[in-house]
Amino acid sequence: MTDPADPAPGRTPSPGCPAHAGAVRLSGLEYQQTPAQLYRAMRREHGAVAPVLLDGDIPAWLVLGYAEVGYVTSHDDLFARDSRRWNQWSDIPDDWPLMPFVGYQPSVMFTEGAEHQRRAGVITDALEAVDQFELAHTCGEIAEGLIGRFAGSGRTELIADYAHALPLRAAIHLCGVAADSTDADALVRDLRITLDTAPDEDQVAAYQRLAERVGRLIEDKRERPGPDVTSRMLAHPAGLTDEEVRADLIAILSAVQQQTSNWISNGLRLLLTDDRFALDVSGGRLSVGQALNEVLWLDTPLQNFTGRWAVRDTQLGGKRIREGDCLILGLAAANTDPLIWPEGHVGTENSAHLSFGNGEHRCPYPAPLLADVIARTAIETLLERLPDLELSVEPHELIWRTSIWSRGLLALPVRFTPAPR
Repeated sequence: MTDPADPAPGRTPSPGCPAHAGAVRLSGLEYQQTPAQLYRAMRREHGAVAPVLLDGDIPAWLVLGYAEVGYVTSHDDLFARDSRRWNQWSDIPDDWPLMPFVGYQPSVMFTEGAEHQRRAGVITDALEAVDQFELAHTCGEIAEGLIGRFAGSGRTELIADYAHALPLRAAIHLCGVAADSTDADALVRDLRITLDTAPDEDQVAAYQRLAERVGRLIEDKRERPGPDVTSRMLAHPAGLTDEEVRADLIAILSAVQQQTSNWISNGLRLLLTDDRFALDVSGGRLSVGQALNEVLWLDTPLQNFTGRWAVRDTQLGGKRIREGDCLILGLAAANTDPLIWPEGHVGTENSAHLSFGNGEHRCPYPAPLLADVIARTAIETLLERLPDLELSVEPHELIWRTSIWSRGLLALPVRFTPAPR
């Protein structure tokens, strides 16, 4: 296995390229299964900002330091969000695997300045009007329905059957899609394929179908508005076009599903494998909220985020950053930065992590609260219905997904005493 500190073989970077000697490939089994070890090695070798190679040996910077990530995300004048600034586009093919993450799209994700404030303001207002108690009730009903499908069997695989399915259905409910509508199951299926495609599935075709279905949803809500996020976005005085609403709704759906599902699964893994969260003498479990907060520090669902692009030549973490360079926000590495935890113990009692971002482009204020409602309700309902839930494999047999961006398990097989449906 290649040492993470070794320069990438077969590539001779130009003097102005960040992929100088010692650049680390963000790939490989070791990275996928034990990224924290590589973050430590990269810190020792490079400090708070490390040169890295993305797929196809495309150079970028990985920002590892907590303070440095905070600086980048707080200085939009130096590190902007519009990926069209990237100085590497001439070397990137159209079918580049990371194109969905960095290819410019007309959504709130890539806007800047006043336009970003306008678009983000619409999303914030639309999400802020969500009744959290009503959402918890809805998520409880969704959870009960999903649990009822496997409760009588005594065993199941929680990722596909529960942790991924529940946020998907909660997300489309927030956007105004009735659970019993003909589009509900199709939206769930296409969103899943778009975010987590299998070898025999067409991600591009699924995204096109998703965009068409969201477009039809917008047309319907124009004619028959309701108490949902889509209707509130359409009625907002900022006057977003249907295309803008569609792009931003897809961004909302993707964020709710992908990150919240991994948050749920990582939280369940912690509860099922860590003795601190075992059954206590009264038969109850220690705080689900504590487990969810610990996950955000130590196994954050969004490990790395691409990214920011340098507006002009500058310095960061002792490295020379050139105009147009790509900076990847190492959220997981920053959360475990030894400079903020000098004794090596991560104090999970506070919420100063960077898992929801920071600065102007962080998750809109209500989003983390709503994600917490979804995740907490999902776990608490499951544990109440199946109190003797336990892993059906050894903890070391669990396998993480092969992604440098998200942190989540491939499968979480469990067993339990069969319960009434």
